[in-house]
Amino acid sequence: MPVISRRNKHRPIRKGRRNVSPKKIPPFRMRLVFTILCAGIFGLIGRMAWLQVLQSPDLESRARALQTKKTQPLGRRRSIVDRMGRLVALDEERFRLWAHPRYFNFPGDDSTLIRYPYEVASRLTGPLSIPITELVNRLGSQRSGVKLAEGIDPEVANKIRNLGISGLDLEPYPQRVYPQGPLFANVVGFLNQDRIPQAGLEQSLNEKLLQIEKARTFRSGADGTPLPDDLAPGVFVGDDLRLHLTLDARLQELALKALAQQVTKWKADKGVAIVMDVTNGELLVLASTPTYDPNRYWDFSPGLFREWSVQDLFEPGSTFKPINLAFALEEGVINPEGVVDDTGTLTVGGWSIFNHDRMANGVIDFARVLQVSSNVGMVKIMRKLNPSHHWDWLRRLGVDERPDTDLPGAVAGQLKSKENFVSQPIEQATASYGQGFSLTPLKLLQLHALIANGGHLVNPHITRGLHAGKVLPTPSKNSRFKMFRPEVTKTVLSWMESVVEVGSGKGVRTLGYRIGGKTGTAQKASDGGYKPGAKICSFVANLPADNPRYAVLVVIDEPQGKNAYGSTVAVPVAKQIIDGLLVLQKIPPNSNSPKLQPAKG
Repeated sequence: MPVISRRNKHRPIRKGRRNVSPKKIPPFRMRLVFTILCAGIFGLIGRMAWLQVLQSPDLESRARALQTKKTQPLGRRRSIVDRMGRLVALDEERFRLWAHPRYFNFPGDDSTLIRYPYEVASRLTGPLSIPITELVNRLGSQRSGVKLAEGIDPEVANKIRNLGISGLDLEPYPQRVYPQGPLFANVVGFLNQDRIPQAGLEQSLNEKLLQIEKARTFRSGADGTPLPDDLAPGVFVGDDLRLHLTLDARLQELALKALAQQVTKWKADKGVAIVMDVTNGELLVLASTPTYDPNRYWDFSPGLFREWSVQDLFEPGSTFKPINLAFALEEGVINPEGVVDDTGTLTVGGWSIFNHDRMANGVIDFARVLQVSSNVGMVKIMRKLNPSHHWDWLRRLGVDERPDTDLPGAVAGQLKSKENFVSQPIEQATASYGQGFSLTPLKLLQLHALIANGGHLVNPHITRGLHAGKVLPTPSKNSRFKMFRPEVTKTVLSWMESVVEVGSGKGVRTLGYRIGGKTGTAQKASDGGYKPGAKICSFVANLPADNPRYAVLVVIDEPQGKNAYGSTVAVPVAKQIIDGLLVLQKIPPNSNSPKLQPAKG
């Protein structure tokens, strides 16, 4: 019987275990493993050499493509502001929303999951304020490139971005906005939906209004942050130039409201009001009605897109009489103390000429000629001036030339040939009281500014150029061409002042201020003759009369009614404009102004 030791007494006996002595690894196997490892190392070295030496240019260009971003110009335009810096036109950022249904995916979804259009529409209906059914219809069955909406403002765009929906693309673009609405539409114009300028300064100054934009290329990190290297100098510098107008939004609004009320009251076709600084030609007001809203131009007739005050011609009538008197004074054919016998009617070359009321005023001085607007008196006065010299003066003042102005579309007036003017006495006779030739309202005001500023012809304009920052530019200087002697214009101004004090311009009298003016009620020319019953009523004023700074012109086309005259139709508009001008420009009262007496008649 075998003997079991006490130490192994309780240890079980393992069956089937046997000890195996280690064997020696063959040398060839070690060499094989070593060879494989060396081959792998040399393979990696070769691959690295291949990538870094031979493939380096290609890989670098692909990496640059991923790291580099290029922004294309959006075609932004410079802002337009009035003389006080108030915004008239500006570009605001808007977005178009494009959808690509084949990529629709929500945050947290499996990358292979494609959401249905209805699911995406249900999340977009809130931010876009568009019904789900309409969004689904817009998506249709297309798989990519569906325009869902445009004109989206930045706030709504951020809400859509925060949804995190794959397959939605927000495309930024600038949209032209006109904060003042119809107020400056007649001169500023508008851009169509393709951002092509269609009228006004937007069209005539298109090149100047385009911002300087270049395609920007810069490297960025993984989070989109631009890297500091390889950035061109000034890559992030913006163009903050703005086009400054000479117009005043406050006075423009006042003038437009007064003009629109009077045009409506008299059932007229249209009207215009212009205010000019006679010292430099700057226009503070250029308002016309009817007008349109450039933000919704498609709702209006294209006929409203042109500024008729610089493009339509009319016969100025009696408002041209002061200018004719200046011709006679300058030529020395009359003197300030002279008189004329107004017989009420006369015949020239077989044609009958008479006063508007067919009344004779007797022997009157030249101031009275303007006060009663005597046609007969003017014909007799201007007969003293050689017809050739009379025509030369009209030509010298550029009646038949386009005024030198930045206003778009300005046209030249019309003047009979010198041969006809000299050989036909009726031509000079009708020109004496402002008919037989035509010009634009803008040109008429330019000529009255010539009377107001001491005889200098200044060019009317509405822009002060491009300027950066919030500092307002100083008033521009203007070329001044000497036409009349100061004593001539001073005499004519005194006669015009009497028209306001005791004549047809009494409606603009203002306590403490000396104002000169002249009314006009002219027949409306049409097809080589005159349109039956049609009138053009106008009024021109200058103030303060002792040293004029501003000229005001109001013209209303075809007012209806027997009592439609310059004094009843145009003067009330001028009165409101002048009252506003005195306040806004802080014009002090005249210390030597006559006392205001109650108006008669």
